[in-house]
Amino acid sequence: MTSRERILSALNHRETDRIPIDLSGHRSSGIAALAYPKLRAFLDLPPRQVRVYDMVQQLAVVDEDVLDRFGVDTIEMGRAFLLRDEDWKEWELPDGSPCLIPGFINVERQGRDWVVLSDEGQELGLQKPGCLYFEQTHFPLLERGIAGDDFSDLEDILGDTIWTGVVHPGAHLDLDESGLAEMARAACDLRSKTDRAIIGLFGGNLFEVPQMLYRMDNYLFYLGMYPDDVLRLSHCLFETYLKNLEKWLGSVGPYIDIVQFGDDLGGQAGPLLSPEMYRRFYKPFHTRLWSRAKELADVKVMLHCCGGVRELLPDLIDAGLDAINPVQVNARGMEAGGLKRDFGRDITFWGGGCDTRDVLPHGTPEEVAHHVSEQARVLRPGGGFVFQQVHNILADVPPVNIAAMFETVHEA
Repeated sequence: MTSRERILSALNHRETDRIPIDLSGHRSSGIAALAYPKLRAFLDLPPRQVRVYDMVQQLAVVDEDVLDRFGVDTIEMGRAFLLRDEDWKEWELPDGSPCLIPGFINVERQGRDWVVLSDEGQELGLQKPGCLYFEQTHFPLLERGIAGDDFSDLEDILGDTIWTGVVHPGAHLDLDESGLAEMARAACDLRSKTDRAIIGLFGGNLFEVPQMLYRMDNYLFYLGMYPDDVLRLSHCLFETYLKNLEKWLGSVGPYIDIVQFGDDLGGQAGPLLSPEMYRRFYKPFHTRLWSRAKELADVKVMLHCCGGVRELLPDLIDAGLDAINPVQVNARGMEAGGLKRDFGRDITFWGGGCDTRDVLPHGTPEEVAHHVSEQARVLRPGGGFVFQQVHNILADVPPVNIAAMFETVHEA
């Protein structure tokens, strides 16, 4: 099988010649920029200057030699962009080591802190000494509140948060004629050069973006106190997303295999909202967005959705979801065996391959291997499984454990 055939077979619930593997195919399956040089050295690969493509999470671009070493079957569409040296500029990681970041990122030093800014100069996020990530500091609708708002300026302010305004390569292009033409050209070129399954990152977050606009505590309060306003906001977001989806997927659709949407609906203890609230505020819009994506292109739909979401899976499946990621197996209700038994015929588990909270950073290589082997044994049968560690490989993960994880997958 080619990598693309392997991924698509798994998504169609067919057995594959080996377990398909994702590493850095999207912004939640990558590796921290601080961990990446150590991994290259452990693998006896030549040193390369670290390129940070996700500024907020500080994730590294994983080079082709590492993808080949681990037999990775995926690639993010964003790898089609910023191919020239002049597309990058110098920066430094939290430990002071040099790196490169996309040239379009607006970041500056303020005292001992790093601040990331919008194109208009609005502070969006802050990284203090000793911190490994940027934290959101600007919530554009915090003072305005949701009650009675007509959301007439929603599109204008969507980019004024750190998660929506500090974009990854590919998303830096405007959805105008010129930007869409460049997206199509680059995506077409990438497809001609790889047999890996290509993942296009769309987003379309209905539950999370309002939290970025109002702050999480306020928005969760609004769900209870102002349900009609919340529903109107969801509808306004949907209309914006649908318009953008049709432009974007109309341009890159022929060249990608998976469209990734996002909405973290769960926490460690279970869903952050009830199934009834999901059905009222979000499911109708997810259904229409996901069905429209499949009308526009021959793609599968994946939702990045952290936390314990077992109670929401029947509705997500009914809404047309093909794959869920990252399958947070240490959250309540997310044990691999129960998920596979109850939902394995209807949805692909894209993740759940190795616990990134306890096992990968703190276990021995032997413990990592045993854990991965067991997860694969449970999740692989009948297809419907793409291996990914539960979330990004963080800065403190020993490279020997990373290698043990991927070696075990190939042996499973």
